[in-house]
Amino acid sequence: MTTYDLIVIGAGAVGENVADYATRSGLEVALVEAELIGGECSYWACMPSKALLRSTSVIRAAKAVGGAAQAVTGDVDVAAVLRRRDSFTSGWDDSGQADWVEGAGIALLRGHATITGVKEVTVDGTVHTARHAVVAATGSTALLPDVPGLAEARPWTSREATSAQTVPQSLVIVGGGVVALEMATAYQGLGSTVTVIARSGLLGGQEPFAGELVGKTLTERGVDVRVGSSPASVLRTEHDTVEVTLDDGSVVIADEILVATGRVPRTSDLGLENVGIEPGDWLQVDDTLLVHGTDWLYGVGDVNHRALLTHQGKYQARAAGEVIAARALGRELKTEPWGAHVATADDAAVPQVTFTDPEVASVGLTADAAEKRGIDVKVVDYDLAGVAGSALHSDDYEGHARIVVDEGRKVIVGATFVGPDVAELLQAATIAVVGEVPIDRLWHAVPAYPTVSEIWLRLLDAYGRP
Repeated sequence: MTTYDLIVIGAGAVGENVADYATRSGLEVALVEAELIGGECSYWACMPSKALLRSTSVIRAAKAVGGAAQAVTGDVDVAAVLRRRDSFTSGWDDSGQADWVEGAGIALLRGHATITGVKEVTVDGTVHTARHAVVAATGSTALLPDVPGLAEARPWTSREATSAQTVPQSLVIVGGGVVALEMATAYQGLGSTVTVIARSGLLGGQEPFAGELVGKTLTERGVDVRVGSSPASVLRTEHDTVEVTLDDGSVVIADEILVATGRVPRTSDLGLENVGIEPGDWLQVDDTLLVHGTDWLYGVGDVNHRALLTHQGKYQARAAGEVIAARALGRELKTEPWGAHVATADDAAVPQVTFTDPEVASVGLTADAAEKRGIDVKVVDYDLAGVAGSALHSDDYEGHARIVVDEGRKVIVGATFVGPDVAELLQAATIAVVGEVPIDRLWHAVPAYPTVSEIWLRLLDAYGRP
């Protein structure tokens, strides 16, 4: 039996940050991992997916600028793209990450962790105890819908899509969310014939124009986008192709099928039943990430379902690592909204980028979500292509921008940008939302000319001078 101040289960980006911040705050920490240190983001999500997308996006960007377009005479080198992707995952070798853990003074325990009692974690038969807390940072995994024949058809999830060593000639994607549309963008760019089956539309939860513009571009590039349809059955044929029968009776045949219809928590085999918590459920937590009904168990990252985004999980992790240490060492707690020990931004200030073409960057509330909260909303829209910086950026720039204003407080509560490279506009919007910067003061934040950021001036002008 070994004892630590804190045991963190899951050594992905979230678990690493909890362990790091708790260690730096003075605690003795153990980090447990059953797979690769660095987790989903490093090996099967954020990093490899963006590597798959980047090369083709650069080629498209060059082709959209006169002078540069004439210099682009070849197609994307698929093998080089996959090699570059592999370099970002270190060939799925986590030794570099393990070295970081050791260098940070964190004990690394490799194996499957089971919570076997209060502050007790068993790793492959060895019992470890925590003096103060246990953190579940086990993340989420792909949801597999109950469609006849789907499981037997050996479907891809995001893991297979981001780690594939060859590009299929044809790919059918089930889902209309971020993973589905990013992978549709990536594989179409790499040469696949892509079909997207999206029962509930594209990019649900975003402003409606986001899904519309992304869908328009995918369709123009030859992707077969079928909104309002869903698979009724799936068959892996004797020729090793996939035959998908839709609920309207039509049939789609492809080499592979990618299922991207949502996520479920990795809590089914965590041993939660041993401490009176239902296994398989999302962990319900307060703003300090403490699991309801306990004073020792924390749920951080995807596992708590507050915001299934790596950067937001790392934000939670910083707060959790420090609040666990503060409670353990009797230090002052700062748990008021926006305090150091709470994840206040999870409620209405979550930033997100969808790396499709065009990109979608958003933060805070959509107009619909704000209205449902009872906010007196004013929506301001502007054509992003109407800004001088956009015209210089691309000869065929197309995009749209929206801010959602709380008229009662005269502050921005949400912003969405759709267009080429709009990800770099997002931090300014995030600061405006988190800082609750008054509209009147934003008039004094002068955007440089001629940049795409001049959209801020146009949005404020459309809203009206103070």
